[in-house]
Amino acid sequence: MNLSKPIVLSKVVENDLCIGCGACIQACSSKALDVKWNNYGFLVATSNDNQCDAGGACIEVCPFNPEPGPEYKNEDGLAETFLYESPKQHPKIGRYYDIYAGYSLKHRITSSSGGIATFMYEKLFDKGLINHVVTVGEAGTADAHYQYNIVSNKNNLLSISKTRYHPVTLANALEKIKQLDGKVAISGVGCFIKAIRLAQDKDPVLKEKITFLVGIICGGVKSKFFTDYLAGRAGTALPKYSNPEYRVKEPTSTAMDYGFSCTDNPSSATKLIKMREVGDMWGTGLFKANACDFCDDVTTELADISLGDAWLKPYNQDGRGHNVIVSRSFIADQILLEGRDSGELELEHLPQEQFLASQQGSFNHRHDGMSTRLALATSAGAVVPPKRVDKVKLPIHLRLVQQGRRQTRLKSLEIWAEYKNSVEFDRRMKPVLLKLKLVTRLSHAVRKAKKISGMKS
Repeated sequence: MNLSKPIVLSKVVENDLCIGCGACIQACSSKALDVKWNNYGFLVATSNDNQCDAGGACIEVCPFNPEPGPEYKNEDGLAETFLYESPKQHPKIGRYYDIYAGYSLKHRITSSSGGIATFMYEKLFDKGLINHVVTVGEAGTADAHYQYNIVSNKNNLLSISKTRYHPVTLANALEKIKQLDGKVAISGVGCFIKAIRLAQDKDPVLKEKITFLVGIICGGVKSKFFTDYLAGRAGTALPKYSNPEYRVKEPTSTAMDYGFSCTDNPSSATKLIKMREVGDMWGTGLFKANACDFCDDVTTELADISLGDAWLKPYNQDGRGHNVIVSRSFIADQILLEGRDSGELELEHLPQEQFLASQQGSFNHRHDGMSTRLALATSAGAVVPPKRVDKVKLPIHLRLVQQGRRQTRLKSLEIWAEYKNSVEFDRRMKPVLLKLKLVTRLSHAVRKAKKISGMKS
């Protein structure tokens, strides 16, 4: 048995800060770590029968390291290392070349949003800049719908062109990358991109192999309970369903009018439910990982290119989808401009203020609410990582909203873990969500009154 516990388990996993990225698994020289599903539907690091050498390499690549040493780099420090050529910088956006809104004419229809990620991979292949793409696709295992796969042929890119709100890990992929011939591009949410940069900063092989990162602007990592819940709401016989699709577009409607679909295995029928029927699954924090409440990287600051949904007019009025795009490396910006000039991309510059507005909800929660969540966690005896945005003191009405979101997040996981039934979940979550709704309405009313009177909200 393992005589010495890997430090990432005692400092991160046992404090509910593990996001399951798997960077620690490849960093561990004694191979004393694996990844497993926990009781709340998240992938987390765990020990195995190999003896830990107590070297501490595992925690050095953890994006939520609560006790970083003097050599540990946060997002700002990593950006100085990997994106030092980027000519512009903004405290909320990070380092970058330019900001755009647009879509790929070829890939838009088969993608969850504007198809820019698939377009970028295709062009990187064409230019000989990469030989492989590591991104999320179908899983070949019984316990997961999706996983990170390696695509080594651009003709297979369409199989990985959709957004998957399902837990995944890079643990196996990072090990395989070292054995691959040629260069690699990887996609991921902000914390995964940070973990890759931390690993590259420590491992020259990964730094040389991984040449391009596509960042997915994220509203929070969801438990696999989220998928189970939606499948149940859609009318499947849980747990017998497959092929979950999270962003089924309605091309003739608005971008927000998308649905969730899956296959009910007993009947082979496709089941679909509109997300507007389900309610707010993002602002409430339902099924969200605890670590996400201690992430201040809204825009995936460490990627070569950052992609999100254009949740602002006029783009959100088009159900076919638009991306907001932040180019952070020269090659990313060059490929975008070449695509615009060739007519392959519909691309227009997006003013900085408009981009910030498109992500305002995330900035409000993750940046402005950070100090409140840190205070709530530490007062309860929890360990939390140091953050860059921890100085904003919210008024009481906004602190109540933060507290309500924290309670809603945890309660959703506890209730689904016990009942695993969508009807029962909705019944038991109703009073919790009602409480959050009331404090949110109170907050809106106070802010509106203060705005009218000329006071700060």
